[in-house]
Amino acid sequence: MLEPILGSINRERVLLYVFSRTEGYAREISNFYKTDLSQIQKQMERLEEGGVLYSRTAGKTRLYGLNPRYPFLSEIKALLKKTLLFYPPDERDRLTVFRRRPRRKGKPL
Repeated sequence: MLEPILGSINRERVLLYVFSRTEGYAREISNFYKTDLSQIQKQMERLEEGGVLYSRTAGKTRLYGLNPRYPFLSEIKALLKKTLLFYPPDERDRLTVFRRRPRRKGKPL
C-alpha cells in the first residue's frame, strides 16, 4: 500500500513489522513475510542510515526499532497506523497478535 511512496514493498514490510511489534530482527521479519533475508537486511540498513530505525544487539542478534529521536516519528507512526487499518483483518491480526514464548504446560485453553 505504501510501496509507491517508500519505493519498496520490503521497506513497507519492515516499517509495519517494527511499528506493530516495537522491535524486530531481519530473519524474524523475512520468515514472517516469507521473503528473501538479504532484501530485508538491505532495507533495514538503509532505514538505519537514514535515521528512521535504530539498532541494538542482544547477544548475537541485531534488533531494530523506530528511532525515538527521528524528527518525523509521529508522522510516520500516524501513516503506518492508518495503513494498518486498510490491511485485511487476518493480516492485521498476524502482525499485532504475537507470542514470544510457549504456553505454560497444563494451562487451560
